[in-house]
Amino acid sequence: MELLSTITHSSDETERCGAFLAKQISKDTSLPRFVALYGDLGVGKTAFVRGFVSFFDKTIKVKSPTFTLVNEYRTKPLPVFHFDMYRIEGEDDLYSIGFYDYPERGICITEWTEKIEFALPERFISAEIRKNDPSDTESRALTVKLCGGKEKNENSCT
Repeated sequence: MELLSTITHSSDETERCGAFLAKQISKDTSLPRFVALYGDLGVGKTAFVRGFVSFFDKTIKVKSPTFTLVNEYRTKPLPVFHFDMYRIEGEDDLYSIGFYDYPERGICITEWTEKIEFALPERFISAEIRKNDPSDTESRALTVKLCGGKEKNENSCT
């Protein structure tokens, strides 16, 4: 099920989409608390997370977790855990960072989700960001979908 499909033309617009999704998750407790981000280097995944986190706390400075693997943001009512999976080589790496313990503690957002398809929960939200227009270097197509669940065939995203 599609939750959002839009074209953005700046980092600010991409951030607003992240905040929109955070608002939806905070309003609708039936939505999964796991967001899988997809997109190439430099498309705005961290900008999306910045907007997502800002919905809960505008004072938090969001940075890419490239070298730390996970950044923890102490937001309320739930913390947000922002993962970068680029350097993850397999399930042993996920166990070593305690990845499987995070979903029950708060909201998880993963960048480079392509590396951990095998570890995605049964239900999750997929957010794909891709460059949209070669003549507009800031233009991005952003699609957010609900994936999995009882109707797995209908809502499958992978």
